[in-house]
Amino acid sequence: MNANISAWAIRNPLPSNLLFVILTIVGLYSFSRLPITHFPTIITPLVNVTIEQSGATPAELETEVTRRVEDAVASLAGIKKITSTIGQARSVTSVEFELGLVSPDRAMTDVRDAVAKIRSDLPATIDEPVVERVEEEAQSVVTYAVSSPDMTVAELSWYVDDVVNRSLQGLPGVGRIERVGGADREIRVELDPDRLQALSLTASAINESLLRTQIENSGGRSDLGGREQAVTTVAAAKTVPDLADQRIALSPHAAIRLGDLASVRDSVAEARSFATLDGSDVVGFAVYPSQGASQVSVADAVSRALAELSARDTDVRFSLVDDNSAYTAGNFSSAMSTLLEGAALAVVIVFLFLRDWRATIIAAVALPLSIIPTFFAIELLGFSLNILSLLAITLVTGILVDDAIVEIENVVRHRDMGKTALRAALDASDEIGLAVIAISATIIAVFAPVGFMSGEVGLYFREFGLTVAIAVFFSLLVARLITPIMAAYLMTGSSPVEEKKGRFTLAYERLLRMSLRWRWATVGLAAGSFALAMVALLSVPTTFLPEEDTGRLTLSVELPPGSTLEDTRAVSDEIASRIGKFQEVEGVFARAGSSITGLEDVRYAVILIDLLHKTQRGRSSFAIEADIERSLASIPDVKLRFLNTRGGRDLSFAVLGTDGELALEAANAIVEELSADRAFVDPAIDNTAMRPELKLQVQTDKASMLGVSPAAIAQTIRVSTVGDVDSRLPSFTDGARQIPVRVVIDQDARNDLPTLEMLTVPSDDGTHVPLSAIVDISFDETMSAIERLDRERRIELGADLADGLTSGQGMERLLRLESVKNLPEGVRLQATGDSDTEGTVFESFAVAMGSGIMLVFVVLILLFGSVLAPWTILASLPLSIGGVAVGLWLSGNAISLPVVIGILMLMGIVTKNAIMLLDFAIEREAHGLPRFEAIIEACSERVRPIVMTTLAMTGGMIPSALGMGDGGEFRSPMAIAVIGGLLASTLLSLIVIPSLHLIVSGFGDRIARIFKPFLQSAEI
Repeated sequence: MNANISAWAIRNPLPSNLLFVILTIVGLYSFSRLPITHFPTIITPLVNVTIEQSGATPAELETEVTRRVEDAVASLAGIKKITSTIGQARSVTSVEFELGLVSPDRAMTDVRDAVAKIRSDLPATIDEPVVERVEEEAQSVVTYAVSSPDMTVAELSWYVDDVVNRSLQGLPGVGRIERVGGADREIRVELDPDRLQALSLTASAINESLLRTQIENSGGRSDLGGREQAVTTVAAAKTVPDLADQRIALSPHAAIRLGDLASVRDSVAEARSFATLDGSDVVGFAVYPSQGASQVSVADAVSRALAELSARDTDVRFSLVDDNSAYTAGNFSSAMSTLLEGAALAVVIVFLFLRDWRATIIAAVALPLSIIPTFFAIELLGFSLNILSLLAITLVTGILVDDAIVEIENVVRHRDMGKTALRAALDASDEIGLAVIAISATIIAVFAPVGFMSGEVGLYFREFGLTVAIAVFFSLLVARLITPIMAAYLMTGSSPVEEKKGRFTLAYERLLRMSLRWRWATVGLAAGSFALAMVALLSVPTTFLPEEDTGRLTLSVELPPGSTLEDTRAVSDEIASRIGKFQEVEGVFARAGSSITGLEDVRYAVILIDLLHKTQRGRSSFAIEADIERSLASIPDVKLRFLNTRGGRDLSFAVLGTDGELALEAANAIVEELSADRAFVDPAIDNTAMRPELKLQVQTDKASMLGVSPAAIAQTIRVSTVGDVDSRLPSFTDGARQIPVRVVIDQDARNDLPTLEMLTVPSDDGTHVPLSAIVDISFDETMSAIERLDRERRIELGADLADGLTSGQGMERLLRLESVKNLPEGVRLQATGDSDTEGTVFESFAVAMGSGIMLVFVVLILLFGSVLAPWTILASLPLSIGGVAVGLWLSGNAISLPVVIGILMLMGIVTKNAIMLLDFAIEREAHGLPRFEAIIEACSERVRPIVMTTLAMTGGMIPSALGMGDGGEFRSPMAIAVIGGLLASTLLSLIVIPSLHLIVSGFGDRIARIFKPFLQSAEI
């Protein structure tokens, strides 16, 4: 049947040619439409519940809000994990559902309904819970700074919120626009505490009065003058002086001007964040792409839109300060260059072996005809051009030409027998058909299971596995349809050529005969070498991903608890000044007011350092990072940590427990032990620092006697110091804008303890009681932030590793610590970040690899019609391990995710040598040749195509192994592992597989003789 396909194609070339013309056209069209992203798109059913309560501490929010929300959603079906981050006045609970079990829309509805059921149980002073589905990527594509000489900070901030936001929000692929830094316009009503006390007023009362008076509502209807009229009630002040003239009631018979009680001015909200570029204040904005959007296309669309805005508003200048899409675009360009270079090398190697330009062109055509239709298939599957799918395409370059090489080499061999090109093509395709199909089928069988791995890891590598399988399938079609057609009609016949065996072939035959005579020793030595290779491979360190030089460094800055925003500004400016002195640094962008994880606090800052492209500097980003770290070491009382490209530390894990104090004690013990080990650099606990607190202990007996409730006390302090919750702020209308009016006591009074003590609180009978009479004021500490995972307190720990250590080695040392082995009852340790993902990925790939090998075994049984032959073919797999170990050892690479992918790729491609040998040998045996002579002839005839295809595949991967261009650090370890394994497997297969074939076949003969009488009886 296989031969008939090629023979039919040769005799009827039009359908096959037309098929690939169509596939090429639609493939090129799909290529132009495929989104370019860094990682594959994972649409996770993730819902965030955000609840804000002005003035609330993390401990209060955990008890009164977060736990109730977690308990409400915990019973929902399909939940994978629940995480909560609680900071000052803000609680964010993230509910992640299992992929494939719950749709994002259903997840959103279920969480919203669960929160609605407990709304009445939550404190009345919270803002309304915000339940939203996470629809954008976690990392911004581009960040711009905006400047204008004619605008104030507040005006520039409104320009970003209004004009820029409206201009960009409708662009395809744009998910969210987040302003960075700047200031929000506010009407500040700063009260005089002495006047309040003299008139027995409170900030809350004035806030309530403004809420009742600052209205402009439509309500009612009237028919006047024969026409229906809408009735509108207007009481809101039109200007700030009008607002200052508003009367505040003192009694039913007396009132006072607001301006006599307070300073009323059009100002900005109290700063809780800022952004600087090279030490100068800027207003910036970050653009986040929607899930599945092309990062490069989004960045280009934003750039064009901002160019139009600049042309319209000539006084506004936009500066690009952070561009994550540049690395994605660079990785795409590098992958395309690597693809072309690898293809060229493979073609050159084919020509050096065949020395026939017609045959070389036929083999070369297989590459574009296999790759281009693959783009059409992956677009139908919803894939993107990302680091994994591009990796699949670049590494499969040599494999794609493999089938065509086998076909065309056999055609050349038959032509050299004196046959016409047509007859040579017919006979060669008939002879090699089973081998070609078996080679492609085994590769597809290995990679197909990767495409169906479960969970989030499976979705990431689905694109890699299926891209390889699809490309190999098209390669098989080309080899069976197009290559025979081109060979039949483009090649020319030749007179018989008497083949003279070269010195290499003769030497190989002598070595082969000797190894076959000592076949048991040969196989035994191979088994020993495999055992040594496994020992060597197990000694190679492991890590999740190789570090990449992306041209960007991220520095996390953490000041001591209680630090002010001005303290953070001073430290950020000093850091920017020191970093700016490095000649490789292009820009330093700082954003303060939140941590890298999004926790809002004025003591956190994140510094983004933009470096020259690695081709424009003489040293790597890792060397620059080390120098910067040394230059910043003298800054006192600040925690500075460089983060990896995924935003985490080298080693990250968490201590979990229902008892938060017990978990914290265990975490402190682990950090103490880590600090004594030089392998760990700067181990620390995240987000457990204590912040200073002014504690008002209510004297409940006195308060009850005087008719003052603790709720009234809390409200008085909150409104007086930070204002009411946002939903209860009065508003001031300025054109189309609603400006919040914030009522607080003046700044000096807020920072003066005696003044705070004299603030009055209304009682039940209408009198006012000073705070000092009903509360004891003391200084205390409270947690600055709380993190929870699956309704347990989570203490996050992290550490960097000393030079030469990988994350896998670090985790092994961690698990050997006494403090980890002896965790208290109810406390457990869990890997997080890269440390968690590394174990999950390796486990998933082990399952996929085992499934692939089993599937290969089944496929080979079906193709060869034998149970024993596949065992011989699969013996090629362990022969490649030694080459992997040697390649990693010589290059100094650890076993990382790319290496695991490379080993998986080897499982598919190293079997080709054994398939080609056994297919030929079995065919010669069927023609009556003794088994010993048949395997020798098979090896002699197939050694050239085996060596040729191996070198072609190696040549195709050399550009990837060199690691040039963006993303080269990711591709290089994989290519090195594949090249090492491929070369070792080829050298050993040519010697070991023939010996193993004789042993296994002899065993099969003995089994057949034993069971032959029973089979004959059964036939009778």
